[in-house]
Parts: sequence; structure tokens; C-alpha cells
Amino acid sequence: MAYKVLTGLMILFFVMFPHYSSYVTHPGTPHGLFHYFFTLFQFVSNQTLGIVHEAGHGVCYLLPCPQWLTAANGTVFQLLFPAGVAWYYWKRGERYWGFFALFFVGFSLQYTAWYISTAHEGLHLPASKSFLGVDGYHDFNYLLGLVGWVPYDGIISALVHFVAYLIMLAALIGMIFLSVQKGKHSTDDD
Repeated sequence: MAYKVLTGLMILFFVMFPHYSSYVTHPGTPHGLFHYFFTLFQFVSNQTLGIVHEAGHGVCYLLPCPQWLTAANGTVFQLLFPAGVAWYYWKRGERYWGFFALFFVGFSLQYTAWYISTAHEGLHLPASKSFLGVDGYHDFNYLLGLVGWVPYDGIISALVHFVAYLIMLAALIGMIFLSVQKGKHSTDDD
């Protein structure tokens, strides 16, 4: 039963995500318990991924990495962290939790898509948009600038969003299948 409830909550999250996403501008003050819960979940998830993202940059501050790798390593860590958790559970044979973690690979990737979409705003990242609350450099302005793709940040972002939602949907389908399968096995055992 717990798997079905969690799967139901994740489906609700997935369906409501485009409307309540933290980077979608909402006019007025948020209302309702659901909106506050969703905002809190988004905040905790984004802060966790933000810490992992900055840790990726931090590794390159400690090691002699080229500047492009330092810029990319934040996103690499941000994606590899939930992917590593998914792989861990998959290897242990706990497929449901592997799919649950895979969902957060997609969640992280859609946040990356939003970050890519702001590359045209310039190399300088003001403190108001920085996870650390200090001025910094925009990773994707730098990376896309290296190959001359900054003017295409919207197209690249849309493609990354699409892939992110496909990953989230695939994970949900796996969770649904396994929660229904677990429900059938538990009734057979009773």
C-alpha cells in the first residue's frame, strides 16, 4: 500500500510540476496547502541538488581542472548524484527505489534546462540568481559561448526539458508497474 501511495504522490507531483515549478512566475501570493507543500518540496530538492552542484565545482577548485571542466562539473555532479543513487538501488535489486531515484535525475535535468535557458542573460550571474547568494559566473553562458551556441540556448533548453520529462515519465511508469505488481504479490500472500 505504501508503494501505491508514494507512486500516487509522485504522479501528482509530475502532473502539477509544470504549473508549480519554482522558476515559473506566479502572479500574486501563493494560496493553498498544496501549493505550500509543493513549494517546500521544490525548495528542499533544489537546495539539495544545488549543494551537490556546487560540490562539483569545488572538486575542480581542489584539482587542476581546465576552466571548461570546472564550469561543467557542477552540472555533471548534479546529474550523477541521483543517477548514482538509482544505480545503487538497481544493483541491490530494489527496482522501485531505483526508479524513484531516476525520477530525480529527470527533476535535476529539467532544472538544468532552466539554467541553460538563461545563458543569453550574460556571463555575470547576479547574487539574486545564484545558489550561494553571491555574484558568480553563468556556467552555461561560458560553456555555450565556447562553441558559439549561446543564441540557441532556448532550443537547447527545450530539448533538455523534453529529455528530462521523458526520464521522469519513464521512472513513473516503472514505479506504477512495480507498485501494482507489489500489490498483487501482497494479496497473494494473504
